Amino acid sequence: MTTTRKLTVNQDIQAQNKRRAAELRSAFSDRGTFVVNLVSSPGAGKTSLLEATAKYWGNRRRIAVLVGDLATDRDADRLRPYVPVEQLTTGGACHLELSLVERGLQRLPDEDYEFLFIENIGNLVCPASHDLAEHLRVVVLSTTEGDDKPGKYPKMFRTSQAMVISKCDLLPHVPFSVDAAITDASLIQRDLSTFPVCSTTGEGIAAWCGFLDDARQRMRNVAGRHQEHVGN
Repeated sequence: MTTTRKLTVNQDIQAQNKRRAAELRSAFSDRGTFVVNLVSSPGAGKTSLLEATAKYWGNRRRIAVLVGDLATDRDADRLRPYVPVEQLTTGGACHLELSLVERGLQRLPDEDYEFLFIENIGNLVCPASHDLAEHLRVVVLSTTEGDDKPGKYPKMFRTSQAMVISKCDLLPHVPFSVDAAITDASLIQRDLSTFPVCSTTGEGIAAWCGFLDDARQRMRNVAGRHQEHVGN
């Protein structure tokens, strides 16, 4: 007969990971690397968004990508023609953890990247609970999923700072309302920045990249003030 015991530990079991994530984020800030954690359900268009972002910036930005997947490196292969990429294979786990991200960083060429993107596992539940040392968490919601996902998966939208609505070229053919999705998400995270895009045509990509540039500049300003304070 199997017995179950409940142990009360009275401490946050993720406290160590949170401290390490904060340290790593600070190190990224000091180096000028802005880290973006892309989360979504499977097939929402994270890889296509990264392809469009890399093509838009071309050689004007130094970027790298850590690609999370359960079993294959197919998404990483799509991105390798454009940017340095490292594959993070979980072997079945439904989310990326910081330790896996750190191992991927060790394999990337040692360059001062302006942007590091983490393409998380396609899952709107578990990735919301793990800090990967990102400065910005972006949830990608495709028009083929339905506009009711924010209310159904509130934690993912509550812990994100931006939302990309992808595959907008399909809007004439699917029952999806951009306004309804934004309204639903705003009830959960009222400060969420939103970007309707179509990665295949490039629609909305300039605004998305401009937002990232502005966010990185704000990070650099904060890091600069912190370094001045420490120096004094």
